[in-house]
Formats: sequence, C-alpha cells, structure tokens
Amino acid sequence: MQALQLTAINQLSVAELPAPVPAAGEAVVSLRAAALNRRDLWIKLGQYANLKFPSTPGSDGAGVVTAVAGCDPAWQGQEVIINPSFDWGTNERASSAQFTILGLPRPGTLAEQVAVPATQLHVKPAHLSWNEAAALPLAGLTAYRALFVRADLRVGERVLITGIGGGVAVFALQLAVAQGAEVWVTSSSPEKIARAVALGARGGFDYTQAGWGKAVAAQVPGGLFDVIVDSAGGEGFEQLIELAEPGGRIVFFGATRGNPPVLPMRKVFWRQISLLGTTMGSPADWHAMVEFVALHRIKPVISATFPLGRVSEAFDLMERGGQFGKIVVTM
Repeated sequence: MQALQLTAINQLSVAELPAPVPAAGEAVVSLRAAALNRRDLWIKLGQYANLKFPSTPGSDGAGVVTAVAGCDPAWQGQEVIINPSFDWGTNERASSAQFTILGLPRPGTLAEQVAVPATQLHVKPAHLSWNEAAALPLAGLTAYRALFVRADLRVGERVLITGIGGGVAVFALQLAVAQGAEVWVTSSSPEKIARAVALGARGGFDYTQAGWGKAVAAQVPGGLFDVIVDSAGGEGFEQLIELAEPGGRIVFFGATRGNPPVLPMRKVFWRQISLLGTTMGSPADWHAMVEFVALHRIKPVISATFPLGRVSEAFDLMERGGQFGKIVVTM
C-alpha cells in the first residue's frame, strides 16, 4: 500500500509499505479519505513529544473494513469512521496515563490502509460523504467535549469562539448553533468572519485591532459571554477573562500563542469564572458526538482536498493558516 512517511523533521514522502495485518481484536480499514489536524503539522515540524522516525501520521479517517481478526465479523464490509482517541480509560473526567492519539505512536490514517482496534470503529453517518466523514473525528470530538462536557453549554447561552477557521473552531460553531446558542467569533480575516456568519454566527471581531474587546459591547447586548472557546492563549487570554460573564466558562484546548503573561486571578475568583482545560474525549463523548452530528445532520466544512500524492501541499496550506474548516486527503 501507499502511505505517507515522515522520515525526519520536515521530511515527508509517499512510500510503498507492506499492508497492515490485524492483530487480535483489530480491523483493517481501507481508507477512502483522511484529514489533517494541527497535531499532524506539529509532528512534521518536530514540535511534538515522543517523535519517532519513520512514522505515518494522521488521526482522521473513513473507509471500508476489509479484514478483521478476533472481533465481531459483522464489521467486515462496513463503512466506518475511526475514533482517534485511544485508551482513554475508565475515568470520564480525564484520560488515563496510557492515552494516545492515532497517528503517533501507532501508524495513522495518511495511508491507503490502517489497522485499529475494532472498538475504535463507528458506522459512518449516512448523511456524510467520504470526505465529510473523514473530516469529523478528532476536531468533532474535541469541540463536542469542550462545549457540552466541560463547558456544559445550554440552549440560548451566548458563546464566543476565537480564531475561527481552524477545524475545531468551525465544528464548535456548528455544534453550538445546532444547540441553539447565540454564537460570535473572532478572526484576523473578514472573509473568515463572513463565512462564520453564513454558518450561523451572529457576527465577529478582528482580534488584531487594538481595543477589539471594547468594540464587543457595541454589537453584543451586555458585551459578555457565557462560554468562550479558545485554543490560542497568549496575551489575548486576559481579554477573554474581561469578556466572560459572571459565572462564565472559558474552555481551552491549545496554546498556540503560549502561556498568558498575566492571569488576573482576582477577576477570575470574584466573578466566579471557570477556566476549563480539555482535549479530545472519552468513548462516551465520541458516541454522543456522532449521534448529535447525525441527529442535526451536521456536515463538516471542507476547506480543500488533495490526493495522497500531493499531501505536502495540504501541509503547506495548514502551515499558512489559510484554511476554513478541514483539509482532506483522498486515497
């Protein structure tokens, strides 16, 4: 089979590898499509822990089960999506010490075939195309847990999603709108804000403009948010605390801009603001997310599609931050 190989930092190539053989309890999925996540880019750039070479990255994938070993034979021939969250453990509150994500250390989905435990499979939602199904898993799971498990989003609440355009942020927008929340976004791109509005956001703010937080009150009654979803951190995090309602929740799953230089603790405790870390999700979160997506017929937003032979172009697009939604790789 053909598979992407990361042979050293920033060294990608498509190579011919032996097809995977399922171990006991595993299934082989012949992939129709995969999708990139920022995690794949960090691995490529050498900015991720426990790197190994060579390796096949990729956490998202959808395809057809073509072999099984020591598991339910009914999976044979099924159209499936793959849960990339491995070995979460029994504690719903946090993952176990054994938790890993598909694509490192075990071979990932940027290949024509992948072997995974059958417990990681879910029947592909019928309303999704192969490309849409491949785009769902990691970002959809992360967004679902952030909104509903950690932030406990309720109908009618006001939500701010920062940095709209990335896969998790766009999913968070779609999920929150489907839940009946009032959603606002931030971006440095007017075009991305306009696209967010087309997906149901009320409006957006350019976070590169000085004093953008003060401009919120001109558009948002009261100027504050019940739930704020962030993945950047950095200097802008203090502004998010200013924008949180008393009793509000700020949930974050990344720190692309590093740690906040200042954390105004008095404002946090006096206004009863909750700071909530999150990442990926449990098997229960996974099944709930897929059911929610199927119920509301949510379709992932596809920013661009590349064949496996042009996967380096897909990584280049993600590194530029030019996407709105998910970048899909077809097999």
